[in-house]
Amino acid sequence: MVERASPLGNDFRPGSYGDFANGADVAISEVPKAAIVEARAWPGKENALAGLVSSTCKLKLSALPNSGAANREGVCAFNIGPGRFLVSGAREALAGDIAQAVDEETGTVTDLSHGRTVLAIEGAKVEWVLAKLFALDFSNNAFPIHAGRATAHHDVFVQIQRRGEKRFELYVFRSFARAFAKSLRRAAQDVGYTIK
Repeated sequence: MVERASPLGNDFRPGSYGDFANGADVAISEVPKAAIVEARAWPGKENALAGLVSSTCKLKLSALPNSGAANREGVCAFNIGPGRFLVSGAREALAGDIAQAVDEETGTVTDLSHGRTVLAIEGAKVEWVLAKLFALDFSNNAFPIHAGRATAHHDVFVQIQRRGEKRFELYVFRSFARAFAKSLRRAAQDVGYTIK
């Protein structure tokens, strides 16, 4: 995997912060992703695109159009709008694989790998912390595992995927990553957090 310099800077150092006297209730980390791709369908081709992405990435087709999916190799995909999917994984070749699979009659593929940073937040109070930043329902019923949402915190565009019972991954523009990480850390101050 290609090593990229982190945009988070020196202030994103491992350790415990905030009110962690009784233990930290969340952990924040940067997630290395070698490939981050947006696939967008032409009108009427949404199901065809979902099928191509699912078969190329070995994902469950029925889950992708309505929610999201992941496989054992770490590839995950989720719906970020009508006929739009964000796909990521640890293999750099994933972007090329998807671009080759999606023909020009079905849609477009854009490699966002160099333009996004992924932050993970997990722990007992993860929904509490995220609810301070986003006007979304983070409960399991409203936001099931592998589902995704596209939203914003102030003017920072964020795509969020639930990756586990108490884990979310947040995709942000690299140029906003440092400022957004500070906002996330401030939101976690009262519950205590660790940076991994």
